[in-house]
Amino acid sequence: MSRGQIHDVKIIEGVIYVMKALDLVKQDFREYILLNAMFYGLVTASMTYAYFFPDIQRELMQTVRTEFLEIFPFVVEAYMSGNFPLAAALTFAINLILGSFVYITLLSLVIPFGGIVMGCVRAAAWGLLLAPTSPELASPMIPHFLTLILEGQGYIFAIFGATVHWKGVIWPRSIGEEKRSRAYLTGLKKTAQIYTLVALFLAISAVYEAFEVIYIIGKPG
Repeated sequence: MSRGQIHDVKIIEGVIYVMKALDLVKQDFREYILLNAMFYGLVTASMTYAYFFPDIQRELMQTVRTEFLEIFPFVVEAYMSGNFPLAAALTFAINLILGSFVYITLLSLVIPFGGIVMGCVRAAAWGLLLAPTSPELASPMIPHFLTLILEGQGYIFAIFGATVHWKGVIWPRSIGEEKRSRAYLTGLKKTAQIYTLVALFLAISAVYEAFEVIYIIGKPG
């Protein structure tokens, strides 16, 4: 089999994985819609709060900037140097591994529905940090809203996977299982399938965010 044929097979397999994940979303579409409303609703509510109480935004932003520089200096360097491929790759890796798997999925495997709580915390923090409370913040937020939507979808799908997982454990017969131990394993398989959508949206988001920050927001006026 030639390289071209192998490449075509991988693309077909990827499409199949995405279609299977979308089928899972269709099966619990109501939960998916509710999670979207919860996530973006919290972003909006916390943005509104920051607009009326901007001091909390300034304090939180200073803390986040300091911690991010200490923990991820290589990411800051990639953006500051204008290294678009590296910035996109690092953004994707951090959002997928830490933002989704560690803080949402892995936590949810130990604490039932723990990922929902972390998702709520993230949404509220986004709103407080990114609220356009001044003209200086309002201008870059125009292109950044697309990042919020795309990256937010990645996290929402991760939260959705955790929700579907534990919903099946609580009501195993709803997914065709008799024992909760079997339902737990079935939930793991479903979560793995849903991660196709998590990775897809976070990849698109990372590419756009790197382009946005380097070529739009960082472009000299």
